[in-house]
Amino acid sequence: MSRIVRSSLIQATNVAPPTASLAETKKAMVDKHVGYIRQAAAQGSQIVCLQEIFYGPYFCAEQQTRWYDFTEPVPGGETTELMQKLARELHIAIIVPIYEVELEGLYYNTAAVIHNDGSYLGKYRKTHIPHVAPGFWEKFYFRPGNLGYPVFDLGFAKIGVYICYDRHFPEGARALGLNGAEIVYNPSATVAGLSEYLWKLEQPAHAAANGYFVGAINRVGVEAPWNIGEFYGSSYFCDPRGKIIAQACRDKDEVLTTDLDLDLIGEVRKTWQFFRDRRPDTYGPLVQA
Repeated sequence: MSRIVRSSLIQATNVAPPTASLAETKKAMVDKHVGYIRQAAAQGSQIVCLQEIFYGPYFCAEQQTRWYDFTEPVPGGETTELMQKLARELHIAIIVPIYEVELEGLYYNTAAVIHNDGSYLGKYRKTHIPHVAPGFWEKFYFRPGNLGYPVFDLGFAKIGVYICYDRHFPEGARALGLNGAEIVYNPSATVAGLSEYLWKLEQPAHAAANGYFVGAINRVGVEAPWNIGEFYGSSYFCDPRGKIIAQACRDKDEVLTTDLDLDLIGEVRKTWQFFRDRRPDTYGPLVQA
Protein backbone atom coordinates (compact mmCIF):
# COMPACT_ATOMS: atom_id res chain seq x y z
CA MET A 1 0.00 0.00 0.00
CA SER A 2 1.44 3.37 -1.02
CA ARG A 3 2.36 5.90 1.65
CA ILE A 4 0.53 8.93 0.30
CA VAL A 5 0.90 12.19 2.22
CA ARG A 6 -1.12 15.23 1.17
CA SER A 7 0.67 18.50 1.80
CA SER A 8 0.11 22.21 1.19
CA LEU A 9 2.29 25.27 0.67
CA ILE A 10 0.84 28.73 1.32
CA GLN A 11 2.16 31.73 -0.60
CA ALA A 12 0.65 35.11 0.19
CA THR A 13 0.93 38.86 -0.24
CA ASN A 14 1.41 41.18 2.71
CA VAL A 15 -1.98 42.73 3.51
CA ALA A 16 -0.92 45.32 6.09
CA PRO A 17 -0.21 48.88 4.90
CA PRO A 18 3.21 50.41 5.63
CA THR A 19 1.59 52.70 8.19
CA ALA A 20 0.25 49.81 10.30
CA SER A 21 1.74 49.14 13.71
CA LEU A 22 3.68 45.93 14.27
CA ALA A 23 0.74 44.52 16.23
CA GLU A 24 -1.73 45.42 13.48
CA THR A 25 0.55 43.93 10.82
CA LYS A 26 0.97 40.69 12.70
CA LYS A 27 -2.75 40.31 13.39
CA ALA A 28 -3.69 40.97 9.76
CA MET A 29 -1.25 38.38 8.45
CA VAL A 30 -1.99 35.77 11.09
CA ASP A 31 -5.74 36.09 10.45
CA LYS A 32 -5.16 35.77 6.72
CA HIS A 33 -3.04 32.64 7.10
CA VAL A 34 -5.44 31.01 9.55
CA GLY A 35 -8.04 31.17 6.78
CA TYR A 36 -5.63 29.58 4.31
CA ILE A 37 -4.67 26.84 6.78
CA ARG A 38 -8.35 26.05 7.18
CA GLN A 39 -8.61 25.89 3.39
CA ALA A 40 -5.69 23.45 3.25
CA ALA A 41 -7.29 21.28 5.93
CA ALA A 42 -10.58 21.28 4.00
CA GLN A 43 -8.62 19.98 0.99
CA GLY A 44 -7.44 17.05 3.10
CA SER A 45 -3.91 18.30 3.68
CA GLN A 46 -1.93 16.59 6.43
CA ILE A 47 1.04 19.00 6.49
CA VAL A 48 1.01 22.71 5.70
CA CYS A 49 4.02 25.02 5.51
CA LEU A 50 3.87 28.82 5.67
CA GLN A 51 6.27 31.27 4.02
CA GLU A 52 9.36 32.78 5.68
CA ILE A 53 8.39 34.97 8.68
CA PHE A 54 4.82 34.66 7.46
CA TYR A 55 3.23 37.19 9.84
CA GLY A 56 4.67 40.32 8.24
CA PRO A 57 6.46 41.86 5.31
CA TYR A 58 10.05 41.04 4.41
CA PHE A 59 11.37 43.76 6.70
CA CYS A 60 15.04 42.88 6.06
CA ALA A 61 14.83 45.30 3.14
CA GLU A 62 15.75 47.96 5.72
CA GLN A 63 17.85 48.09 8.87
CA GLN A 64 15.63 49.38 11.69
CA THR A 65 15.69 48.19 15.29
CA ARG A 66 11.91 48.54 15.63
CA TRP A 67 11.55 45.16 13.93
CA TYR A 68 13.22 43.54 16.92
CA ASP A 69 9.86 43.97 18.63
CA PHE A 70 8.39 41.60 16.03
CA THR A 71 10.10 38.68 17.76
CA GLU A 72 8.48 35.98 19.87
CA PRO A 73 9.81 33.11 21.97
CA VAL A 74 9.61 29.65 20.41
CA PRO A 75 7.94 27.77 21.97
CA GLY A 76 5.64 29.76 24.22
CA GLY A 77 4.99 32.73 21.95
CA GLU A 78 1.49 33.78 20.99
CA THR A 79 1.81 32.69 17.37
CA THR A 80 3.21 29.24 18.15
CA GLU A 81 0.51 28.64 20.75
CA LEU A 82 -2.22 29.77 18.35
CA MET A 83 -0.92 27.41 15.68
CA GLN A 84 -0.80 24.56 18.19
CA LYS A 85 -4.49 25.09 18.94
CA LEU A 86 -5.29 25.26 15.23
CA ALA A 87 -3.30 22.09 14.48
CA ARG A 88 -5.17 20.27 17.24
CA GLU A 89 -8.53 21.48 15.97
CA LEU A 90 -7.90 20.68 12.30
CA HIS A 91 -5.67 17.64 12.87
CA ILE A 92 -3.02 19.06 10.54
CA ALA A 93 0.74 19.45 11.06
CA ILE A 94 1.98 23.03 10.58
CA ILE A 95 5.44 24.47 9.89
CA VAL A 96 5.41 28.00 11.29
CA PRO A 97 8.26 30.41 10.33
CA ILE A 98 8.70 33.00 13.09
CA TYR A 99 11.13 35.76 14.08
CA GLU A 100 12.40 34.22 17.32
CA VAL A 101 13.84 35.84 20.43
CA GLU A 102 15.92 33.58 22.67
CA LEU A 103 17.28 36.33 24.92
CA GLU A 104 16.94 40.07 24.58
CA GLY A 105 19.18 41.01 21.66
CA LEU A 106 19.56 37.39 20.50
CA TYR A 107 17.28 36.73 17.53
CA TYR A 108 16.87 33.93 14.99
CA ASN A 109 14.99 33.23 11.77
CA THR A 110 13.16 30.15 12.95
CA ALA A 111 10.52 27.63 11.93
CA ALA A 112 8.48 25.91 14.63
CA VAL A 113 7.17 22.43 13.79
CA ILE A 114 3.74 21.54 15.19
CA HIS A 115 2.38 17.98 15.22
CA ASN A 116 -1.17 17.34 14.07
CA ASP A 117 -2.15 16.65 17.69
CA GLY A 118 -1.10 20.19 18.58
CA SER A 119 2.13 19.29 20.32
CA TYR A 120 5.28 21.30 19.70
CA LEU A 121 7.93 19.02 18.15
CA GLY A 122 10.84 21.43 17.90
CA LYS A 123 12.35 24.08 15.68
CA TYR A 124 14.89 24.76 12.98
CA ARG A 125 16.94 27.96 12.96
CA LYS A 126 18.11 29.34 9.62
CA THR A 127 21.77 28.43 9.35
CA HIS A 128 23.12 30.56 6.52
CA ILE A 129 22.42 34.29 6.90
CA PRO A 130 22.81 36.58 3.86
CA HIS A 131 23.82 40.20 3.76
CA VAL A 132 23.29 41.05 0.12
CA ALA A 133 22.67 44.42 -1.52
CA PRO A 134 20.18 45.68 -2.26
CA GLY A 135 17.64 44.91 0.40
CA PHE A 136 18.64 41.64 2.08
CA TRP A 137 20.22 42.89 5.30
CA GLU A 138 19.64 39.77 7.36
CA LYS A 139 22.77 39.86 9.50
CA PHE A 140 21.28 42.99 11.11
CA TYR A 141 18.38 40.84 12.37
CA PHE A 142 19.40 37.20 12.72
CA ARG A 143 22.08 35.19 14.44
CA PRO A 144 23.14 32.08 12.48
CA GLY A 145 21.24 28.98 13.54
CA ASN A 146 22.86 26.64 16.04
CA LEU A 147 20.55 23.63 16.17
CA GLY A 148 21.98 21.67 13.26
CA TYR A 149 19.64 19.99 10.79
CA PRO A 150 16.91 18.28 12.81
CA VAL A 151 14.32 15.94 11.34
CA PHE A 152 10.85 15.78 12.88
CA ASP A 153 8.86 12.55 13.00
CA LEU A 154 5.14 13.14 12.45
CA GLY A 155 4.42 9.42 12.63
CA PHE A 156 3.30 9.26 8.99
CA ALA A 157 6.26 11.25 7.55
CA LYS A 158 9.67 12.54 8.58
CA ILE A 159 10.21 16.16 7.67
CA GLY A 160 13.04 18.67 7.67
CA VAL A 161 13.21 22.43 7.21
CA TYR A 162 15.69 24.60 5.33
CA ILE A 163 14.98 28.37 5.16
CA CYS A 164 15.41 30.58 2.07
CA TYR A 165 19.14 31.39 1.62
CA ASP A 166 19.98 27.95 3.05
CA ARG A 167 18.91 26.48 -0.27
CA HIS A 168 22.12 27.74 -1.90
CA PHE A 169 24.16 25.37 0.29
CA PRO A 170 24.03 21.64 -0.58
CA GLU A 171 25.74 20.56 2.64
CA GLY A 172 22.73 21.10 4.89
CA ALA A 173 20.42 19.60 2.29
CA ARG A 174 22.55 16.46 2.38
CA ALA A 175 22.59 16.46 6.18
CA LEU A 176 18.77 16.52 6.23
CA GLY A 177 18.71 13.49 3.94
CA LEU A 178 21.23 11.59 6.06
CA ASN A 179 19.18 12.49 9.14
CA GLY A 180 16.17 10.74 7.61
CA ALA A 181 14.07 13.52 6.07
CA GLU A 182 11.46 12.35 3.55
CA ILE A 183 10.11 15.85 2.83
CA VAL A 184 12.16 19.03 3.16
CA TYR A 185 10.32 22.35 3.28
CA ASN A 186 12.01 25.62 2.31
CA PRO A 187 9.99 28.73 3.24
CA SER A 188 11.51 31.68 1.39
CA ALA A 189 11.33 35.36 0.44
CA THR A 190 13.07 35.94 -2.87
CA VAL A 191 12.63 38.48 -5.64
CA ALA A 192 12.84 38.46 -9.41
CA GLY A 193 16.13 39.54 -10.91
CA LEU A 194 18.28 38.26 -8.06
CA SER A 195 18.10 34.49 -7.85
CA GLU A 196 15.01 33.57 -9.84
CA TYR A 197 17.13 31.64 -12.33
CA LEU A 198 18.16 29.37 -9.45
CA TRP A 199 14.63 28.85 -8.12
CA LYS A 200 13.85 25.79 -10.25
CA LEU A 201 17.44 24.59 -10.34
CA GLU A 202 18.87 24.20 -6.87
CA GLN A 203 16.03 22.61 -4.93
CA PRO A 204 15.13 19.95 -7.53
CA ALA A 205 18.86 19.19 -7.54
CA HIS A 206 18.77 18.73 -3.74
CA ALA A 207 15.75 16.45 -4.12
CA ALA A 208 17.49 14.32 -6.74
CA ALA A 209 20.84 14.20 -4.95
CA ASN A 210 19.23 13.09 -1.69
CA GLY A 211 16.18 11.16 -2.85
CA TYR A 212 13.48 13.10 -1.01
CA PHE A 213 10.59 15.46 -1.73
CA VAL A 214 11.03 19.24 -1.50
CA GLY A 215 8.36 21.86 -0.87
CA ALA A 216 9.68 25.28 -1.95
CA ILE A 217 7.70 28.39 -0.94
CA ASN A 218 8.02 32.01 -2.00
CA ARG A 219 5.87 35.00 -1.04
CA VAL A 220 4.01 37.14 -3.59
CA GLY A 221 3.87 40.79 -4.61
CA VAL A 222 5.84 44.02 -4.25
CA GLU A 223 6.11 45.26 -0.68
CA ALA A 224 6.00 48.98 0.10
CA PRO A 225 7.74 51.13 1.09
CA TRP A 226 10.91 49.27 0.11
CA ASN A 227 9.89 48.03 -3.35
CA ILE A 228 13.04 45.93 -3.68
CA GLY A 229 11.45 43.79 -6.37
CA GLU A 230 8.68 41.35 -7.11
CA PHE A 231 8.29 38.38 -4.82
CA TYR A 232 7.34 36.02 -7.61
CA GLY A 233 5.50 33.19 -5.86
CA SER A 234 5.94 30.08 -8.01
CA SER A 235 5.94 27.81 -4.97
CA TYR A 236 6.28 24.15 -5.89
CA PHE A 237 6.74 20.54 -4.87
CA CYS A 238 9.34 18.35 -6.53
CA ASP A 239 9.81 14.61 -6.18
CA PRO A 240 12.92 12.50 -5.41
CA ARG A 241 13.80 12.46 -9.09
CA GLY A 242 13.94 16.26 -9.10
CA LYS A 243 10.74 16.60 -11.13
CA ILE A 244 8.38 19.48 -10.27
CA ILE A 245 5.01 17.82 -9.71
CA ALA A 246 2.89 20.81 -8.65
CA GLN A 247 3.46 24.56 -8.92
CA ALA A 248 1.62 27.67 -7.78
CA CYS A 249 1.06 30.81 -9.84
CA ARG A 250 3.47 33.72 -9.90
CA ASP A 251 1.37 36.70 -8.93
CA LYS A 252 -1.36 35.89 -6.41
CA ASP A 253 -2.12 34.15 -3.14
CA GLU A 254 -2.45 30.41 -3.42
CA VAL A 255 -2.79 27.28 -1.33
CA LEU A 256 -0.89 24.67 -3.33
CA THR A 257 -1.94 21.16 -2.32
CA THR A 258 -0.74 17.89 -3.76
CA ASP A 259 -0.19 14.23 -2.90
CA LEU A 260 3.32 12.94 -2.22
CA ASP A 261 3.93 9.19 -2.59
CA LEU A 262 6.67 8.52 -0.07
CA ASP A 263 7.21 5.02 -1.47
CA LEU A 264 8.88 6.73 -4.41
CA ILE A 265 11.80 7.56 -2.12
CA GLY A 266 12.74 3.91 -1.74
CA GLU A 267 12.26 3.27 -5.42
CA VAL A 268 14.60 6.10 -6.38
CA ARG A 269 17.24 5.25 -3.80
CA LYS A 270 17.37 1.64 -4.92
CA THR A 271 18.26 2.92 -8.38
CA TRP A 272 20.58 5.79 -7.46
CA GLN A 273 22.74 4.66 -4.52
CA PHE A 274 24.09 8.10 -3.72
CA PHE A 275 24.12 7.55 0.04
CA ARG A 276 25.92 4.22 -0.35
CA ASP A 277 28.51 5.63 -2.73
CA ARG A 278 29.40 8.73 -0.72
CA ARG A 279 33.07 9.12 0.25
CA PRO A 280 33.05 11.16 3.47
CA ASP A 281 36.62 10.04 4.12
CA THR A 282 37.66 12.31 1.21
CA TYR A 283 35.60 15.36 2.15
CA GLY A 284 37.70 16.72 5.01
CA PRO A 285 38.81 19.87 3.16
CA LEU A 286 35.16 20.91 2.80
CA VAL A 287 34.90 21.67 6.51
CA GLN A 288 38.26 23.33 7.00
CA ALA A 289 37.98 27.00 7.89
